Amino acid sequence: MNTLRRSWKWFVLIALVAGFVARARLARVPVLGHTVNRGTITAEVMGTGTLEARVKTTLSPRIQERLAEVLVDQGEAVTNGQLLARLDDGELRQQVAVAEASLAAARVTVERVRTDQARAEAVLRQARLDHQRVAELVATKVTSQADFDKAAEMLNVAEADLRRTQAAIGEAQSQATAAEKNLLHQKERLTFTELRSPYDGLVVRRDRDPGGVVVPGASVLQLAATNEIWVSAWVDETTAVQLATNQPARVVFRSQPGQEHPGVVARLGLETDRETREFLVDIRVTSLPPNWTFGQRAEVFIATRRKESLLTVPETFLVLREGSRGVLRNHAGRVRWQPVTTGLSGGGLVEVVEGLKESEQILRAADGNAAALGDGRRIQVL
Repeated sequence: MNTLRRSWKWFVLIALVAGFVARARLARVPVLGHTVNRGTITAEVMGTGTLEARVKTTLSPRIQERLAEVLVDQGEAVTNGQLLARLDDGELRQQVAVAEASLAAARVTVERVRTDQARAEAVLRQARLDHQRVAELVATKVTSQADFDKAAEMLNVAEADLRRTQAAIGEAQSQATAAEKNLLHQKERLTFTELRSPYDGLVVRRDRDPGGVVVPGASVLQLAATNEIWVSAWVDETTAVQLATNQPARVVFRSQPGQEHPGVVARLGLETDRETREFLVDIRVTSLPPNWTFGQRAEVFIATRRKESLLTVPETFLVLREGSRGVLRNHAGRVRWQPVTTGLSGGGLVEVVEGLKESEQILRAADGNAAALGDGRRIQVL
């Protein structure tokens, strides 16, 4: 009797377990379904990068001087030639005034020497007339040889005076030219006290405030041109053969993960990083999000190939079993594993070359537990 009781208990336990297993086996598993149809697939190359300006400039002085004022702040738009900052120009203005006075004095000297030249030329003409007249009188023995010698000496002196004044004119003109060049130099140095924008753009950063002494090369403002803004993205070197300029792209900024911005490939890098095996691709963005900043992160998706009217399935419905790709097909309310041959992929879709027909329904677990969908399992499509 005891043996029968123990056998009966085991029988009941086995029956209960078998019932639970059968019930679990026969229960319908909730799944998500997708009807296989035709669509368009755009193959894309993905990269991650930052928003950058093509042209960036550090605005710094060319001379050492006290910073008198900074007229703009970061975030402000500036135009080409706009005055952005100014150095103390008192000393340089005085140097310009001194150079102007020196030039004026040099020009007066030139005029004075020209007057001396005119006087020397008049004296020379008179000396030549006197010399000619005395020479005629000597020939007729009206005057003495001593008078002739004296007239010849006066002629030589007049000629020497003229040569001296001519040399003085050359020297005075050279001094005037040097004074002019010095004035231009001082005026040019005076312009160094004004820091102007080299192009239309934005003030990215303000590094200095008025009052301190700045030296050549020290950053006062950081500028960026706004005529060319792009995302410099790193992409894997294996995709280089697929890329070309003017390819369309879409840009997703991390500040707006749910929104795409159109773009186009503007430039391809020619150097691959030796460590990451990636190279830079610059994508020009045609529209930017509000409150964008240089350096913000973004993902780019470059369209490299496009095919239409393909048999497609979502990539999330593909299942890998024993090294083969396939899908779970709805076969009369039950799961059936179906291996497939895939082709082009992009945008979350995969081309099915063989293994499925249009309008067939494929499945995936509603709770993400693909292991629960064994062949033959009954399903309930949600």
